[in-house]
Amino acid sequence: MEYNLADLFESVVDVVPEREALLYIDHPGTGAERRLTYAELDAAANRIAHHLLDAGLRPGEHVGLHLYNGIEYLQTVLGALKARLVPVNVNYRYVEEELVHLYRDADLAALVFDAEFTGRVAAALRRTDRLRHLVRVGTPAESAPDLDTVPFTAAESTASPDRGFTPRSADDQFIIYTGGTTGMPKGVMWRQEDLFFSGLGGGAPTGEPVSSPEELARRVAAGGDGITFFPTPPLMHGTSTLTAFIGFNFGQRIVVHRKFVPHEVLRTIEKEKVTSVSLVGDAMLRPLIDALNGPLKGCDLSSVFSVSSSGAIMSETVRAQFSALAPHVMLLNNFGSSESGFNGTATEDSGPDSGFRLRVNSRTTVVDPVTHEPVKPGEPGRIAQRGHVPLGYYNDPVKTAETFFQRQGERWVLLGDMATVDEDGIVTVLGRGSQCINTGGEKVYPEEVEQALKAHPDVYDALVAGVPDATWGNHVAAVVQIREGAPAPTLDDIRSHCRSRLAGYKIPRQLVIAAEIQRSPSGKADYRWARSVAAEAAETA
Repeated sequence: MEYNLADLFESVVDVVPEREALLYIDHPGTGAERRLTYAELDAAANRIAHHLLDAGLRPGEHVGLHLYNGIEYLQTVLGALKARLVPVNVNYRYVEEELVHLYRDADLAALVFDAEFTGRVAAALRRTDRLRHLVRVGTPAESAPDLDTVPFTAAESTASPDRGFTPRSADDQFIIYTGGTTGMPKGVMWRQEDLFFSGLGGGAPTGEPVSSPEELARRVAAGGDGITFFPTPPLMHGTSTLTAFIGFNFGQRIVVHRKFVPHEVLRTIEKEKVTSVSLVGDAMLRPLIDALNGPLKGCDLSSVFSVSSSGAIMSETVRAQFSALAPHVMLLNNFGSSESGFNGTATEDSGPDSGFRLRVNSRTTVVDPVTHEPVKPGEPGRIAQRGHVPLGYYNDPVKTAETFFQRQGERWVLLGDMATVDEDGIVTVLGRGSQCINTGGEKVYPEEVEQALKAHPDVYDALVAGVPDATWGNHVAAVVQIREGAPAPTLDDIRSHCRSRLAGYKIPRQLVIAAEIQRSPSGKADYRWARSVAAEAAETA
């Protein structure tokens, strides 16, 4: 057996078939839920796999998942992998133009979608050529366009629950589309073996990776249960789906909610004795803190061992607030990307004063973006990873050539994050190069300023962007959401607060108070929105 994700999942099923694999809570607060054992989830995935093959899809073709969180999401991902089809995540917030781009760019042959999105799917479908098979989850509204679809329930009921698939390969692909926060989304092409080691830790993210595919099932059989993983962001973002697969590789239970509702997340943690929670930065951790300080005060979090964040950092201020409520919980700021999987975890002293400092794995380093040679301690460069890295971007040879390279016989990926490294190998992340603000010849990374802003007691959330400026080229603008009931600070208040935390050229020259900071459903920053809001406010002023 090669390192193939479907093969590995089936090997786990065979040793713990009756263990609970998945708990799905459909409408938080209503009590509607479904529980599947490993054997039941395996059979469900087999059914959708056989349906797709019976519908004429061929190994290597792409299946889009345009879905909210649910059993159908993970069932379809597993089914696609079993059938040697390539799962492709679709951002459910996309409107027609964005969907047309993704459907075309990804060469989707089939789409599994929630009935709620029927109108958008119908609009995009008219402008796509290859998408020929539709599977609909749920019942559309009476006013929804009439599409030639197969109900998901019908697809399940008429297909075989048995395996019986052709042999699979470590070279079978898994495509993760980026969030598109800095441009149009790009499809990152992973070999499944590479994704297993880079994104899933080789079956043991905090320990020694397995040395053979067969070892994974042996570890699961020798271990016990009792661990519950709770990925709270949307599964359409790679981090949550990979978290689920990490749980499957341990033979443990995964809990998912249809949507992120802070009060219900906490109730589920208490009721189901969740041990590991994953989220995305302050945008998800802050609402949990508010609930714990309010209606969910006294909620039992004693089962929780760790809360980890990927895609956005939990700021020092917010971490301190949560630690005061749950001092036994380990808070982990993990660093990674769709292009690299997992790279490292922030040090305990990361914060506005010391920066976002990482202990990175042995495959990650900081290189000169032009020569690709490792930089000297203290010199700025870009984070890069070697070894188990993606094949490139689907349908984008130009961007692939810019991002992926060969060095000393190994494949490397060059990430967009600028950083330095010290004598001890600790990497300090400066920020995304694409978001760097050049003001008066000085470089300012938004993430550093945002950390300082979030330490202000009246600031609930913040994004920082560069706005064109006749004098400075660009100036630093802060778009801030105020904590409910707090007074709105003035620009002078903000500047005074930042002065002891940031160099003068990094201090915001403009303040925009927003009713709410716009982020992706997973909590990732929407810098295009922040830049637009700040530029419009500056022009008006």
